[in-house]
Amino acid sequence: MRLLDRYQLGNLTLANRVVMAPMTRNRAPGGVPNERMVKYYEQRASVGLIVSEGTQITAVAQGYQDTPGIYTGEQREGWRQVTAAVHAAGGHIFAQIWHVGRVSHSYYHGMTPVAPSPIPPPGKAYIPDGPLPYETPHALELEQIAEVVGQFRHAATIAREADFDGVEIHGANGYLIDQFLRSGTNRRTDQYGGSVENRCRFLVEVTRAVMEVWEDRRVGVRLSPGGMTNGAVDEDPVATFSAAISALEQLSSLAYLHIVEAPVGTNGPDERAVCATELGRSLYSGALISTGGYSPESAEHALEKQLADLIGFGRLYIANPDLIERVRVGATFNEPDRQTFYSRGDHGYLDYHTLAEATTPNG
Repeated sequence: MRLLDRYQLGNLTLANRVVMAPMTRNRAPGGVPNERMVKYYEQRASVGLIVSEGTQITAVAQGYQDTPGIYTGEQREGWRQVTAAVHAAGGHIFAQIWHVGRVSHSYYHGMTPVAPSPIPPPGKAYIPDGPLPYETPHALELEQIAEVVGQFRHAATIAREADFDGVEIHGANGYLIDQFLRSGTNRRTDQYGGSVENRCRFLVEVTRAVMEVWEDRRVGVRLSPGGMTNGAVDEDPVATFSAAISALEQLSSLAYLHIVEAPVGTNGPDERAVCATELGRSLYSGALISTGGYSPESAEHALEKQLADLIGFGRLYIANPDLIERVRVGATFNEPDRQTFYSRGDHGYLDYHTLAEATTPNG
């Protein structure tokens, strides 16, 4: 089974071609990784590669309750406990570094959210006391854009000091980098807006800055060409993401491109609709991860067709810490409890049974 084959990612030998996709779980009060998170990631270390939940690069980058950060010494030490546990269990882990941009609220940090343009997202912000309308973000000035690039570089440095194996830049799902990429959220008229090349500039600058911190093939980038999450709209996403992926292709020492699978459409006269993963594969020659509703069977099919090199699983990993063993023996899967995806405490986080526990006298 290809899914369980070893894979050489740069100079990392992955035990299999399965990736635990980044998933927000809201278990870091105060933004600091803790013992509960250590156990959560340790339980899942049999996967080829873990990509951590999104971890904000600065205070104003936070958009949700109890998400971890990666910009202070305390956060570094918290993450170091996580990486030590994963490595002791034989696993590999990348940190996903994250700025939500306009998908934030002053409730979390006392500041006006930032974005490429002063356009609030649709919907409401998730606040513990109840949803609140999103605020109109502050459009980043040129010197402030440079500061944010520096914050990504700093977060990458903290991740390296915390002994992660690499970092993944979160450029998907309507967050800050995605906001720069898309014509619907980027109305700038300077060198960061207008043409598709200009809208890709921030992505490229962030990626180059992060790659300065890390050695060859230890930096990945996640994109969602077909996504419309958080009001991420674009006049021609095929053209936009073709340009973005082509720009990343020029960065030859990138570890991988991580694509969120979904159809990519356009308002153009030809009404194109293409597979996001196929778009990535056609333009990017390096290692490609595809994530998005895969079963082991559909993942195996994608690998057989060489659409991707690695397959990411999200919700299956919430409920099945021993997913690799379940795939190996053809066992059934635990069903995830959606009510506990973003709650607090151990329930729905640490208490899903493994096959080994089910076969013990007290299992």
